[in-house]
Amino acid sequence: MIPETMRAMLLTGHGGPDKLVLDDHHPVPTITPEEVLIKVGACGINNTDIWVREGAYGSSDDPEEVTSFGDDPLRFPLIQGADIVGTIAACGDAIDPSRLGERVMVDFGIYSGEGADIASHDYIGSYRPGGFAEYVAVPAVNAHQIETELSDAEMATFCCAYVTGEHMLRRARVCEGERVLVTGASGGVGSGVVQLCRARGAIPYGVVGTGKEDLVRSIGAEEVVERGCKDMVAAVKAATGGAVIDVIVDTVAGPMMPDLIEVLRPGGRYATCGAMGGPIVELDMRRIYLKNIEIHGASQGARRDFVAIRDYALSDAIKPLLAGVFPLAELACAQEKFARKDFVGKLVVTVNS
Repeated sequence: MIPETMRAMLLTGHGGPDKLVLDDHHPVPTITPEEVLIKVGACGINNTDIWVREGAYGSSDDPEEVTSFGDDPLRFPLIQGADIVGTIAACGDAIDPSRLGERVMVDFGIYSGEGADIASHDYIGSYRPGGFAEYVAVPAVNAHQIETELSDAEMATFCCAYVTGEHMLRRARVCEGERVLVTGASGGVGSGVVQLCRARGAIPYGVVGTGKEDLVRSIGAEEVVERGCKDMVAAVKAATGGAVIDVIVDTVAGPMMPDLIEVLRPGGRYATCGAMGGPIVELDMRRIYLKNIEIHGASQGARRDFVAIRDYALSDAIKPLLAGVFPLAELACAQEKFARKDFVGKLVVTVNS
């Protein structure tokens, strides 16, 4: 039996954690013929959730402008949450009813076409409701059946961060034997990239904050460099034993970006998906063209990236890095912990688990 109402965490506008309001009687979503209704077990927390809440995306005219993710203003109230794991509770008329009861992991991407390489242009938890609620409606093609002993919370650590990481590594053509320097290597995307490098035979090195070095080594980093060290170029050279860096995967940006370009070998590739260290950087463009550097920007991913992550997770090629679990009512507390960055891996909200 599907109830008429559910508990849902509503984002009521741009601002601080006080903009998150728990609604105990929110209407359960209705589904179209091509959709399924999922009883949510767990939903991962991402930096995007916080930046959308804060309106921190800026504009081409004003980097400090409070703006939404995407081209149009968001419609509040909004249910966020992209990394959804749960069970199919109802099927639309066009969906085989045998899917009822399937345990699923949700591809959060909303795509503009059918090809495997079509990149997501929006995502579940943005312009359509997400998983910070007891139920969520998603396109049936986005609900992928999973058979695993991993818990809902563990499976909810993978999707958004790892899909973004896979997208960067694929765009940058990272291959076996190449050395990859990963900034923010203790965060959701960074720690995922470390594992994904190992899964494809590349050799990851991490840039991390003090105190996280051993943890990042334990998940696969060959060696680590402390963020904020006085001489990044020398520190990386020492970490690699003088070997060159083929690819930079940068989730931080900010003041360290010029040093990252300097670290890259001639003809190297730089890929970025974030700007936690600051979106505005000073860069000597001569270093880009004189070194023949490729630059790749990546936001979210494509269908093939999600499928790759699902298969890696189900085959144990990558492991869940579950740093903390919070009930839905404590989402604001979870986001405050997320912002402190004093953990390695992912934080997850559990709902019906």
